Amino acid sequence: MSSTVITAVHTRDVRFSLKPGEGSDAIHANPQYAYAVTLLATTTSLYGTGLALTLGAGTDLVCGAIRTLAQPLIGREIEELMAGFGRVARQIADHPQMRWLGPHKGVVHLALASITNACFDLWAKARGVPLWKLLLDLTPEAIVALLDLSYLEDVLPASEALTLLRSEMAHREKRATILTEGYPGYDTSVGWFHYDDQQLLENARRAADAGFAAMKLKVGSPDPARDIRRAFLVREAVGPDVRIMLDANQQWTLPTALYACQALAPMQPYWIEEPTHPDDVIGHQTLARSIAPLQVAVGEHLPNRVIFKNYMQANAAHFIQADCTRLGGVSEFITVSLLARRFDLPVAPHVGDMGQIHQHLALFNRIALGHETVFLEYIPHLRDRFRHPAHVADGVYRTPQEPGSSADLIDCM
Repeated sequence: MSSTVITAVHTRDVRFSLKPGEGSDAIHANPQYAYAVTLLATTTSLYGTGLALTLGAGTDLVCGAIRTLAQPLIGREIEELMAGFGRVARQIADHPQMRWLGPHKGVVHLALASITNACFDLWAKARGVPLWKLLLDLTPEAIVALLDLSYLEDVLPASEALTLLRSEMAHREKRATILTEGYPGYDTSVGWFHYDDQQLLENARRAADAGFAAMKLKVGSPDPARDIRRAFLVREAVGPDVRIMLDANQQWTLPTALYACQALAPMQPYWIEEPTHPDDVIGHQTLARSIAPLQVAVGEHLPNRVIFKNYMQANAAHFIQADCTRLGGVSEFITVSLLARRFDLPVAPHVGDMGQIHQHLALFNRIALGHETVFLEYIPHLRDRFRHPAHVADGVYRTPQEPGSSADLIDCM
């Protein structure tokens, strides 16, 4: 294997306009889908691509943070770098000045996500394998060396993470059938907030006809009666067997969430996502207890492993929607996935990358960690922007085969 040394770090502020209504939710109107991109140049023809999702304005701020935080990578050989990446990630996250802007959240943590994801992409390309295979080929010791487990010692010390990984090795072969079966997806593009009723129903029927057994509807209207009416319309259109997730995008106060969830319960939502402010762990705990057996999903706006730990300790969520473009990249995604196994909670990632990187991580979670197969969010609006777009057929993600993390964008070099 030839040596691959990082020689320079470049960034790109890449923004894509959407069609009317696309990407809209109760709190984010007229978004752009945008990425703060990290590009790692090397001594070979290979380069690493890392993504962090934004919604347009502010992408330049993340790119500026990338340029500052990524300096310790220059001159590092990729195999040597990744052999102890957990220490490197902590060093970058705890930059003595930039940490003040977080810590471990916001612009600086988005920058860490992009940088980390670029490192994993380059590592997989250097080995000539897809990211999912690279991760599965690692020993439990090598996986733990990728992680920053600080502040988790009370629930997930390194020794326990190693024990979990080792104990799952014997079960990998039978779970590897997911590589040929594919990983099930669910369609988020059905129910954007500003779609009218006719478009909503057409989308729902189209998704069901395309093989999706699950789909999402955006809620969080100022008048909950609108959400209730639209949710029952979708249920009637697709029938009782399709799973329908409802996503309030943090818009409800706790009293509104309590009322709305109780009113929506008869249409049997599979989960209620981000029902109130993401920092309100106790509010989510109160809601989860009050609306049981209705289930709560969180993660899109939880910035780090410590907040996820608190949610799990408080029994405040039932589905963990970790996102490697919002957390500190692939390594912190794996950390949160290990935490979720520790607390016996399923991981159904939020796909700020449109599913490109997460299709690899869902396979790793299933085979290496023993997570149950739930489903992976599918948002098709940027698929034509990627060199190797995720392939979804009959509602199922097909296993990617190209080296890397599937993050390369067309015309972004």
